[in-house]
Formats: sequence, structure tokens, C-alpha cells
Amino acid sequence: MQCRKNLLIRLKWTLIEYKPSSIVVPLPGSRNTGSAGVQCFRARSSKQLFRPMTRSLCCFGRPGFLQCPQYGVQHSRSLSTGATQVDSIELHRKRLRAWFSHMPNEEMKFGSFSIDNWHIDPVIAESSPKENRELTSRLGVYSHIEPEKSRVLKANQMFSSLSDTSAPAKNVLLYGMVGMGKSTVVNKLVLDWCDGRLDQFDLILPFSCEDLSSQNQSASLNKLIVRKYTQLRSILPQIWSGKLGKVLLVFSDLEQLKLDFRLSKTELCNDPNEPLPPSSLLVNLLRNYLIPDANILVTTLPSDVDSVPSRYVDRYVRICGFTDVEQQHQYFRRRLNLSPYDTASENLMKMLYKNLQRQSQLTADCFLPSYCWIICANLHFLHFTTADMPIQNLTGLYSSFLTLNFGGQIVDASSQQNISIVRYIAKTVGKLAYEGIEKKKMLFSEEDLQNCFELHTKTEGELNQLTAFQTDVLGFFMSPTAQHHTEPLLRFTVPAMQEYLAALYVVLGEKKTVLERVGNVVSETIGKASEDVTAILAIVSKLVPFRIITLLRLVNIFPRIFGKINTKSKKAIANTMVFEMFKEDDELNNDVLEQINESILGKEVGVSNPPAGDRTSTQCFELFPMFMAGLLAQSNRLLLEKLGCTIKNVTVREISNSLKKHLSKVTIEKLPPSELMDLLLFLYELQNEVFAREVCKAFQSLTLSQVKMTTLKCFVIASIMNTTDHPIDVMNLSLCNLSEDCLKILRPVLLRCKNLNLQFNNLGLGAWQEVSRLLQDPNCTVQNLWLCDNVLSEAAVNCIGPAIARNSSVTQLSLLHTSLGDQGVKVLTPYIRENARLKDLNLASNDISEEAAVTFVEMIKKHPTLETLHLYLNEISDSGKKELHALSREQDGVKVLASITDGSNISAYWTLILKNVTRNATNRDQEHMANYLTLFQNELKFSRQQVRNPWKKLRILRVEHRVEKLLRNVQQGK
Repeated sequence: MQCRKNLLIRLKWTLIEYKPSSIVVPLPGSRNTGSAGVQCFRARSSKQLFRPMTRSLCCFGRPGFLQCPQYGVQHSRSLSTGATQVDSIELHRKRLRAWFSHMPNEEMKFGSFSIDNWHIDPVIAESSPKENRELTSRLGVYSHIEPEKSRVLKANQMFSSLSDTSAPAKNVLLYGMVGMGKSTVVNKLVLDWCDGRLDQFDLILPFSCEDLSSQNQSASLNKLIVRKYTQLRSILPQIWSGKLGKVLLVFSDLEQLKLDFRLSKTELCNDPNEPLPPSSLLVNLLRNYLIPDANILVTTLPSDVDSVPSRYVDRYVRICGFTDVEQQHQYFRRRLNLSPYDTASENLMKMLYKNLQRQSQLTADCFLPSYCWIICANLHFLHFTTADMPIQNLTGLYSSFLTLNFGGQIVDASSQQNISIVRYIAKTVGKLAYEGIEKKKMLFSEEDLQNCFELHTKTEGELNQLTAFQTDVLGFFMSPTAQHHTEPLLRFTVPAMQEYLAALYVVLGEKKTVLERVGNVVSETIGKASEDVTAILAIVSKLVPFRIITLLRLVNIFPRIFGKINTKSKKAIANTMVFEMFKEDDELNNDVLEQINESILGKEVGVSNPPAGDRTSTQCFELFPMFMAGLLAQSNRLLLEKLGCTIKNVTVREISNSLKKHLSKVTIEKLPPSELMDLLLFLYELQNEVFAREVCKAFQSLTLSQVKMTTLKCFVIASIMNTTDHPIDVMNLSLCNLSEDCLKILRPVLLRCKNLNLQFNNLGLGAWQEVSRLLQDPNCTVQNLWLCDNVLSEAAVNCIGPAIARNSSVTQLSLLHTSLGDQGVKVLTPYIRENARLKDLNLASNDISEEAAVTFVEMIKKHPTLETLHLYLNEISDSGKKELHALSREQDGVKVLASITDGSNISAYWTLILKNVTRNATNRDQEHMANYLTLFQNELKFSRQQVRNPWKKLRILRVEHRVEKLLRNVQQGK
């Protein structure tokens, strides 16, 4: 009776106006009690209206809220269930923590990270729907604005009162475009609660709207909770009784559900046991009609902010990303897990920090936390590769990046087409990226976007879809740049992403001619009908003329015709890959990996903005062909398959066959070192061992001089060259900055070399140990070894000496300019005497005194195989040179070259010496260089005096003039 009396009192209050066809009811929990706080709905009769309202209003009027019969909590049992509540909540905390701490496979590929170690909170600021609409630029791209005029909040302040006069917020809407950090904030909020650092809520229940949207059947709120959180089954009655305290319901990715707040579409419900579609449950929760005491946090994209009427939202919060350099720097340091005691890692971080402080393009890129991830992954890929690194290519890194940010999402959940968001990105943004590469453009106008997206051919629904895509997703890839005149322009936030998306556009076959577009449709239609046609041909052949039968048989020909068109399309892809890879204007550029490294750590490559938006001749899209090759790799195709982008095996085979023919022609020609390194990276990205083996057969020599080697580049070289076992005639690795790890990775390749040049690499003791292991390997086939311009300390000589003594393959060894000195020669002497294979030994330019030189020649003059010894450019007087020359004329003795000429001929090494001196003049001490060139000049004068032939005198004099000019430049500081 009391319940019925309460109902009548409430109905008397609520029925403001009644008509047989409509009733106006103020919504419980509405923020406004005026005209804006009511909604109309229609009912055929009062019976249909009051049936649900009677039940809901009775429940709403009870102090205990939702004391449903089957879940009613008896006061006598409240004390006995206290321990159960605590145990269930603690179990819930543990399971939530395990769930939200889980790292995807894509995260674990680039370092050992954990939520506790690398999490940095993105900036969040109080906002409004009006501000959200203002953030969309003229081009429709959601822009980044510093939160200077907004109130900046912490994650745990979103529901708090921000002043003494304001009330705590109950419903909070958190929004931001893709990659800005919404999921990170939610994860941190949940983990803080699990660890006891968030005490304003007693229970948190997170839900994914994407999961809810996939449910085909209606379900009640209680059933959803029990299904997802079985550990809470025993205390479910207490959750809504208010005895557990404050409850927070979190719904991520609101855009996955289509909410309709009209009462005619979504009926009122305040019973957590009543089955409803997920969207209806969420609507009633946001109305504060279902569970009015609960706090609700929803996250969504900017285009979906207005899907929730503002009267149902207490606070709008916008994610602003990383708005200052210190946040970015802290993220990089934690994410890369760098040790302050590791000198190399610390230098790396200093270079990165300086680049960020310069307010370079990198700083603008990294306001998006997702782009900080891709930068970290790039750095890890470039600098932390090891010999036992699992197979992972650069393209896989960017494919993983798309997987983390988009997963298997589709463009429109309500559409029947089910187009994956990544495929849609390839068709739209990828097309824009490709057209930019074709025209050498990095900046795009509104007209470019309209032409690329084909706005004039879109239907109303497609235009709405594209508008939402521009607001939510396009800003993830592109950002507004400085305006030229009055027209706003867009650029790809990270230039490499333009090349990746362009490659995706081409390889997926989205680059189609009109004939191909029509042909695919016709081929598919006729192909389906051809089986039926073939089946009835035998029956109708006796009833119709022969000509008609011939026409009918043409049906089977169409699929073949269009199959040939597709084959030509695959060949066109291969042609594009080769054409983009071997351009003449690319030959003077650094290799691709070095360009990426410089763009992150300092010198920016390919990110400047020329007036017309075009790159200069040294700023080419060299990653584009690499990504095309990487997208054909099996591992990446499997990853793209999960993203709704299928690349068939037949397609890969046809492209590979056509590509092989082109590469076989190119590799015959001698490529510049940086281009050769790019070709090896191209083959590595392709991840096709059989294909790489076929191409590598043409590599008789590898000239990689001046390519700055890293462990990654060495790993690429070894991976490709180890697909074959053919001998290598020449391997030139001079001026490559080789380290111990580099030589360790390259050892299987170096063992097969006949001529190995390791000149001017500043080898450390660890690297000398690797050279020693190489020479002592029984499979070593090195005959000519150049170790010039590497410092050989006494420890290094003791390291490499035993290897020289035991080696049985090297016949020519050059230790020119290795700073041996008298002590080094003394230590080296017994090892040279033990060697039974060496024929030519070069000890020139090693600060060897005359006495030490004579002693060394005396000790080895009876060597069984040594024929020539080079000792020029040492501290030897003219008389000493004559004495050494006399020793070399003794019968069966070693021929000693004490001067830069051998009698009347200039030494074959002088060009190499002069080239090294010229190239490395800026890397050496000025005084040391001047002394060295003076010594060189004196050698030439002495040699010219010994020569009687006037033509040979003139030849030496020409060289002398070159050295004199170089000496003058060094002395003048040029």
C-alpha cells in the first residue's frame, strides 16, 4: 500500500500534461527542470505507458535504490557477508590489474617495457562541445591546440569538485582523436585504483563499447557484469545497494555504439536485471535513470561528442597529448629503458633531447603519444639490434603501429559493407600520399584533398562518413602547417608515414585504371556465372546455331582477359618499385637507415618545407620502395590480413617474378655504396630467402665504403649475403665506423672474402679480438687484408699477433699508419717470423725509427715466403734508406721499400696514402697533419733525386706539387 501511495504521489507530480497520444515527463536525473529537461514520447494507450513506468518509479522511490526481489539484501545477512565483499573486491583488483597491465605483442617487439616503467600521463584539459567544434580547421582536420586557456586536470580530478561552489561531476566525457592517449588515461586510472592510489571510488567496472556492439542479443546490466567479472557474482546485490560505496562505470570507444536518446527509440529503464540492447543500457545510465548513484566515464572520438546531449554530461575533458618537451623526453628515457651508466645510450639520449629542444619538426610530431611510440620503436630498431635479433623489418614496425592504433576496426559499425578502417585509410590517405610522391609534394591544399577523396562522386552517406573520418583519423596522419598566403596546407606529421601509406595504396592494388575497375566487376560477375553456362552448353548445343554457342563460350574468356589485365597491374607494381629505388638523384644521398637516424637525432632529412612543397634533389622518397617490398613479406601480410587488408600469394609471386628480372639487370652495374646498402635493405624488407639468393648470385664484390655501419646494417648485410655461400672477391668496408658487434655479425660473410678492406675504422680492442678470431678461423679465405689507419696498441698487437702467426690464407697484409712505433714492431716481429704464408707486408707511416727498422729487416730477411716489405714514410734518414736498400739486395732476402719509390717507380700505395690524407685531413690534428705531409714531401724529393728518367722525374714532381698544395691548405686552416 505504501508503495502504491508513493507511486500516486509521484505520478501526480510528474504528469504535467496528459493527452491520449502523448505525455510529457521530466527525466529523472535531468540537469534542467525547465523545457530543456523534458522529452516527449508517444504511446497508444495509458496502459502501455504505465506498465513500465509503474515498475520503474516504484523502484526509484525506495531509499535503498533498486532493491529488486531476487537481489534484495537482507539486513540480517549484512554482517556475515562483509568478509566476502572484501575478498571479491581484492580478487577483482588483481584480475583487473593483470588485464590492464597486459602488453600486446607489438609492444614487446621493441624493448622490455611495463606499464609501471614507461607510463607518462598525457595532458588533459577541461573543455566543451563548442571548443571541440572550433578545433576542426578549414580542411576538416582536427588540429592540435595548446591547452593554455583551459583548466588542466589530472586523471584523478575528472570527477572532483574544482571549486567550493561546484558540485562533483557524475558523468564525464573524455574525448580526443586517435592516438592522443585516451586508452592510456583509462588504463592508468584503472591501475591506480587496483594499486590503491585512487581512493575516491570503491569499485571500477570497465567495459569496451566495441565488445558490447558485437553482441547480437539483449542483456541486462547485471548479466553483463557477471559475464565479464565472475568474481563479483557473490556481491552483485551489494553493488547497487550503496553499501560498497562509490562505483565508477567506464565505457571506452563510445563511437562504436549508436546512441539514441529519444524516448520513442530508447525506453526508460531503471532495472539492472531487465535485458536491453547495449546502446539502450548506456543511454539509461547516462540519463542517470539506471543507477543514478554511479559515476560514468565514457571515451570517444571528436566527431561523436555531440552524440550525447550536453545535459547528460557534467564535464567534458579533452586529451591534449604531450604538450612540452620535458614530457616527451621523459617518455623516451623510460620507454627506451636507457641506463645512465651506458655511455653510448646516454649520448643517444642527449642528441635526441637537443633535437627536441630545438623545437624541430620532431617536437611537433611528438605531441601525439602514439608518434612518440613510433619514434622509440625506430630508435630501438636502429640502435639496439643484436646478432640474435628476431626477424623484424622496418615495414613490420609501421604495420604494428597501425595494429596498435586501429586493430580490426571497421569504418562504420552500422554499415553492412564492413570496410576495415585500415583499408579505408589506404584508399583515401594512401592515395593522397602516393600522388604526393609522384609530384614530389609534401604539402597539400584543400583542393588536393577534394580531388583525392573524389568528393564530387560521393553520396550523402559517404560524405558524412568521410567528414567523421577527417575529424577523427585524418589528423592522426596529417597536421596543419604554416599558412602560405591565405590558404591552409596540410603535411604528413611523420614523413615516413606518407611513404608507408603510399606503398600500402600501391601494393593493395588500389591504384587502378578505369579499365581495371570495370574489369574486376565484370570478371567477378561472369566468373560466377561461367559454371552454370558451361553446365547447360551441352544441352543447348543441339538446339541453337553454332554461332550462338561460340558467343556463349566467350563468357569463359572474360575472366582470363581481365586476369591478364591484373597481371599487367602486378608488373606495373614491380616497375614502380625498381624505378623508385634506382633514381639518379638518390645516388649522393645517405642510405635510408642513416636518413631515418638523422631525422630523429639531429640533422633533419626530408622534413623541411620548400616554398612549393617539393623536396630538393637530396630529399627523395627513398623509403617508398622499401615499404612496398616489406608489405610483400609473409609476416606483414599476415598482420595486414588481421587489419582487413589482404595481399594474396598469387599477387606476391607475380610481382616477385617481374621484380627479379629488373633487379638482375640493375645489379650487374656498379652501384654507389649508399645505393648498394639500400638494395640490401630492400631485399631484407622483402623477407624472401629464395628471391634474395637469386639476386645475390650477381654480387661478386661489395663496396660499402663510407657507409656508417651499425649493428642493424650489419645484420641486414649478413642476413642477405648468408642466403648464398658463393665466394666474394672484394669487400670494401673502409671508413665504416665498424665496432666489435659489427664484425661479430659480419664474420660469416667476411670469411668468404678474398680481398677485405677494413681501413680507417678506428677499431677498438674488442674489434681487434674479432679480427683475430676471423684470421684464426679454419674457414677463412681472406688473401689480401687492409687494416690501414687503425690504431694498433701493444695490447692490440698481442691480440692480433697470434692470429697472424697461425693464419694460412693471408698473403698481403697492410698495417699502414697504425701507430705501431718501435715497441709495436718489436712485439709483432716473432709473429711475422712464425707466419708461413705472407708475401707482402706494409708497415709504412708507423713512426718507426731507423734502428728499429734495420733490426726488423735483419730478423725477417730469411722469411720463407715474404717478398716485399714497405717501410717508407717512417723516421728513416737518407743513409738509413740506402742501408735498407742494400739489405734488400742480398741474395734470397726480402725486398725492402724504404722510400715511396722503388728505384725509379712510385709505390702503388701512394695514391691510397694521398687519398686518405686528403679525405681525413679535417679529422686529424692540424699540427700532426702538417708534420705528416712534410714527411711525405721529403720522401718525394728524395725519390726524385734518385730517378734519372726525366719523364719519371716529372711524374713525381706532379705528385709533389699536390702534396705541397695540401700542406699549404692545412697550414692555413682550410
